[in-house]
Amino acid sequence: MKIPSFTLSRQVAVIGPEIEKAIAQVIASGQFVLGSSVQQFETDVAQVVGSPHAIGVANGSDALYLALMALGIGPGDEVITTPFTFFATAGSILRTGAKPVFTDIQLDTFNMDPDLALARVTPRTRAMLPVHLFGLMADMSSLSRFTGPIVEDAAQAIGANVDGRAAGTMGAMGCFSFFPTKNLGAFGDAGLVTTNDVDLASRLKVLRVHGAQKKYYHETLGINSRLDALQAAILSVKVPYLAAWTERRIQLAERYTKGLLDLGMKEVIPPYVPKGYRHVFHQYTIRADQRDALQAALKEAGIGSTVYYPTSLHLQPVFAELGYGPSDFPNSEKAESSVLSLPMFPELEDHEVDRVIEAVGNFYGYHA
Repeated sequence: MKIPSFTLSRQVAVIGPEIEKAIAQVIASGQFVLGSSVQQFETDVAQVVGSPHAIGVANGSDALYLALMALGIGPGDEVITTPFTFFATAGSILRTGAKPVFTDIQLDTFNMDPDLALARVTPRTRAMLPVHLFGLMADMSSLSRFTGPIVEDAAQAIGANVDGRAAGTMGAMGCFSFFPTKNLGAFGDAGLVTTNDVDLASRLKVLRVHGAQKKYYHETLGINSRLDALQAAILSVKVPYLAAWTERRIQLAERYTKGLLDLGMKEVIPPYVPKGYRHVFHQYTIRADQRDALQAALKEAGIGSTVYYPTSLHLQPVFAELGYGPSDFPNSEKAESSVLSLPMFPELEDHEVDRVIEAVGNFYGYHA
């Protein structure tokens, strides 16, 4: 029996007919870009997140880029962010012409260390771009001591909250991705930006259509980042299932954590969830001694796993001109060498989780 790290086939087997119906309706309408399907999805996500404004865009990377564009960030500006994240976080800063300023993470949460971030603020700092990594929100309360705008990278965190305050509502803007592997995933690329600010919402709507408020009349330089109606319709089918899928992820994570702790292993550290935080477990990511050997052993046992992320951004060639080097961000580098994401998706069965736990224990010589 093989246990994949992630699969959509089980989900599609359940809701496939609903999705096919939604796709057929869009095809019949002849409206494939923006339009009523996108407006409906924007309304759906605004309600889920609890934000008054939601603007659909082509993908999560564009969501970040457009958010920074809406703030007017460009050459000469600095934006503080984390090196332990997907490329698009810092890549979006470079695309504006601004300078990414990296700061280290807290090793237990994998998220930006707020004290270190605040210490890196300079007169050129125009914004902060924290990431709610793996489904756990960054410490937005502490980061709010920063007086400038905060753009939340909530690509992995739809449904997450802290003390009831949702990801995507605590900063100037929240940026979401609906890449197929996300907790709420499209059948291709899709993204969205949330904001409480009506002026920012209006600006984003203009920027996503080449800077035109009226067709063929361009007030500013924007980009082409319109959400496809087909993707929006598919996502709207999935939205009513999101709450149950999220609860299942949390249940699976609790089963993983209990099982791993019951084995008494010192070599594996389960994910940490601070008090008051709702972790939505886009990934169930452990820190493990002999990570690469463990991953190879799991593969041999027919169990999928993934390393997010094997090389911190400050060590990537594209950021070499920033002047960072090894040991600049020790927690990020400790994470990159030890993290391993175990199978996680709502349709995962309890017995499959138990088998993964058993295989991890067997590798280190622990048996239930």
